Amino acid sequence: MVQGSRQWHEKLPFALLGYRTTVRTSVGATPYLLVYGTEVVIHVEVEILSLRNIKEAEIDDDEWVKNRLEQLSLIDEKRLTSAEAKGKFAPNWQGPFVVKKVLPNGSLYLTDIEGKMSEMAINADGVKRYYA
Repeated sequence: MVQGSRQWHEKLPFALLGYRTTVRTSVGATPYLLVYGTEVVIHVEVEILSLRNIKEAEIDDDEWVKNRLEQLSLIDEKRLTSAEAKGKFAPNWQGPFVVKKVLPNGSLYLTDIEGKMSEMAINADGVKRYYA
């Protein structure tokens, strides 16, 4: 244990490792996973073989490249699924809409593509203009 506050720098790497490897509930993944595409692997449990281990195990280069490309393609998929808006961050409604009626207080009544009018007025500040 560190005695006193002058030795905080000795524990900083451990604190950063804990922060980077803890699952964030907002995205459902760890920051480490989003950056590197895989969970943290300690030295004892090696997930991706080193070049020396590949040569010893006599793994074919084509097979190794194929496995590596599969892992890299999964990185993008994991990043996309974690970037989706979930829970309270998800949009309540999505367009495009057509402005049907403008009220004097800056509210709008919108209709969707099928012509169905919204039941309540929407604040004009929350609407973005779309140019075809």
